[in-house]
Amino acid sequence: MRTTITLDEDVVRLIDSERSRTGESFRAAVNRLLRRGARRGPAPAPPPLPELPGRPILDVSDVSALLATLDDERRAQRGLP
Repeated sequence: MRTTITLDEDVVRLIDSERSRTGESFRAAVNRLLRRGARRGPAPAPPPLPELPGRPILDVSDVSALLATLDDERRAQRGLP
């Protein structure tokens, strides 16, 4: 099958690098790389984050409150009111 596609510059560099390394034609390199990528399938899901015991010390869902708490701690460390 013949088709026209537009490749990003980084993809062209990867294909050219493979062609230089293997001596393959552009068509052969593209077909081989596409087959290899298609066989790999989707990337595996990252492992779940560990659940730590206890309650969170800071609620990071409220950014304003978090910043205020951090400012209060900084003032206390410096001995400011």
